[in-house]
Amino acid sequence: MSVFNSSPEVEIRERRVHSVISYEGTAKDLNEKSKARSVAFVERSYNQCSNCAEGCTHTQLHIRNTAVICHAPIGCDGGQVMRYHLAVRSSTAARGREPFETHTLSTNISEDDTIFGAAEKLRGAISEADRRYSPEAIFITTSCASGIIGEDIESVADEMQEELGYPIVPIYCEGFKSQIWSTGFDAALHGILRKLVKPPKKRQEDLVNVINFEGSDTFTTLLSRMNLRGNYVVPLLSLQELETVSEARCSVSICETLSMYFAAVLEEQYGVPEIKAPSPFGLDWTDSWLRALGKATNREELAEKVIKEERAKYAGEIEDLRQKLEGKTVYVFSGDSFAHNLANVAKDLGMVVIGGSTLHHDLITDNPDSVNSLHALVESVGDVPNFTVCNQQPYIVIKLLKRLKPDFLICRHNGLAPLGAKLGIPSLFEADANYSIGYEGVVKMGRRFYEAWQSRKILENVVKYSEIPYTDWWLNEENPFYFVEEAAAV
Repeated sequence: MSVFNSSPEVEIRERRVHSVISYEGTAKDLNEKSKARSVAFVERSYNQCSNCAEGCTHTQLHIRNTAVICHAPIGCDGGQVMRYHLAVRSSTAARGREPFETHTLSTNISEDDTIFGAAEKLRGAISEADRRYSPEAIFITTSCASGIIGEDIESVADEMQEELGYPIVPIYCEGFKSQIWSTGFDAALHGILRKLVKPPKKRQEDLVNVINFEGSDTFTTLLSRMNLRGNYVVPLLSLQELETVSEARCSVSICETLSMYFAAVLEEQYGVPEIKAPSPFGLDWTDSWLRALGKATNREELAEKVIKEERAKYAGEIEDLRQKLEGKTVYVFSGDSFAHNLANVAKDLGMVVIGGSTLHHDLITDNPDSVNSLHALVESVGDVPNFTVCNQQPYIVIKLLKRLKPDFLICRHNGLAPLGAKLGIPSLFEADANYSIGYEGVVKMGRRFYEAWQSRKILENVVKYSEIPYTDWWLNEENPFYFVEEAAAV
């Protein structure tokens, strides 16, 4: 069956790749059960917090000379616009690219609109975006409100595209459709593939798509050693650069959670192969990534040369850091594949990964031949005990941390590091997903671990004056997944 079809909406992850949001066991057990697709999708009878696919969608739509229209009540996106604007400015600076302004409007769907419809508001917003910004393309993101009332976004987009003469791209990312927020990445990338990416006119043999978030430019260092150019996809590109991603020699990524759909479609539709190796986090994974990249680009000898030189360059400091961190325990709390990446780096520093929580888990990948990062982690690190899937529920993770008492917590998302700090656990916040790639990335993470260990005295005061906002009943309840079992019983 084809990965891509031209229908307006991409299938949600629960159905397409059998994603789950709850699991408790070990990494090896989850890997084996995933292969058999025997992990059931189980909900909880109580959720403390959540996130929204629409927010994930917006991270992929920061494209130069375009505008985004949120067909939603104002509250859906009002708090995110400034954060995204600042992220774009900092990331363009970090990559040495010309900064640009993001343009976002909201149709501000009201209570009356949910009864009488808001199609005219959407037409008006598109016209206003055209008048204000003269964009080269406009994206329309849907919301729970527009989805529930059945707004015909597609017809409005087609009409306005014909009138204005440039692409109007609907992105179907209603939050209620999927409990896997990463479906929002797929929704954005599906719209881009459907409306913007063009068939290749030629193959650019030295161009590599790096499917990515915003962040610092760390891939260029490795790719340039291989006489290759990196094309960071999708955020921060121009429309012209985005149209020609089909001309790249191959695609790589920071994690399969973000990239799997886009990479699979580029391979299927345009013959741009996805590199079938774990992302370059940790020594062994960087070795295998470079070798796979060398094979795909006919640079095998050069890959071996780079591996040998880079290994030698950082060997001394890595060994020094290992001696300082050997045997220290770490708990990883991050998105699906990226948690596996971080755990693999910690292993190379001599640390013991005693547990982890991923925000969801995909039982399969869009391309059956794609790398299985969980399987790669088990092969590299060994079985990880206390391995859970938990969609960012602090009330669960706080109990896991209290029980395991790791020396370190490392996490990827906003608001999670304080969970460790309140328990006196030195915590690393991996905000920049590119920061720790490659051989140098192992060194940089090791330095941060050691600095955090040196400053742990500060956390004693944090613990003294911090309150954990849960009842004694919950803190004394032995089962962190109590509400999962309660929901299953009902």
